[in-house]
Amino acid sequence: MSKNQVAVQEEKQYSVALASDFEQDANSGFNGMGQDDFALPFLKLLTSTSPEVGEVEGAMPGFIMNSVSGELYDGKKGITVIPVAYVRQYIEWAPRGSGSGAPQAIYPATSDILTRTHREPGDNKDYLDNGNYIENTANHYVMVINDSGIPEPALIVMKSTQLKKSRKWNTMMQSTKLMGKNGPYTPAMYSHVYRLTTQAESNDKGKWYGWEVERIGPIEDINQYAAAKSFAQQINSGEVKVKHEAEGAAAGGPAPF
Repeated sequence: MSKNQVAVQEEKQYSVALASDFEQDANSGFNGMGQDDFALPFLKLLTSTSPEVGEVEGAMPGFIMNSVSGELYDGKKGITVIPVAYVRQYIEWAPRGSGSGAPQAIYPATSDILTRTHREPGDNKDYLDNGNYIENTANHYVMVINDSGIPEPALIVMKSTQLKKSRKWNTMMQSTKLMGKNGPYTPAMYSHVYRLTTQAESNDKGKWYGWEVERIGPIEDINQYAAAKSFAQQINSGEVKVKHEAEGAAAGGPAPF
């Protein structure tokens, strides 16, 4: 049983006697909280080198992990998500094992930072003269549909070998068309539901797990659509703050290939 299912069962135990009180006092106690007081969960794809494998009960390569709740999802079964926004960035990191674990700098996709980098023999990283390296990072903001049908915000980071999966997903979303009163149109990103699973991948440098994206179809629940639209508006307005972490942490783990 998942943590979400347990939570729902616990809520049901109180619903008969306290439902009206719970609803009457909705959101009480959260008045002084802003975006800086919350952590946006990352959906981390676990690999054999992820620190959680061997340390967290049930964590296995190919599983997906919520960085905040710790909930694990079987990568073969996958997760159901509504994509709401996409942001690509160039993130500057200190060499692994040094620095604070936070980005040294974050550049927009329009930056020319890569023109100031070089590559070392046998290394695919883009290094600056100061020894730091730049990662081309695709940020996919999503709403995860839990077992109760409730959408929960999260972030999926794709980089290195997974950038081609990001481009594929973007193409799938952009190519989606619906027929309107004035002809075909491209609906909002958050109008459709997708299933994300994981699969084993490899090349001559090693093995890892990568994402697979499948379109399910249009959203059928108006509440899910409203929640996804609201999250998209928060991202576009700059309200949502993301705290990236170095490789091996919540930002998607190492992707060395």
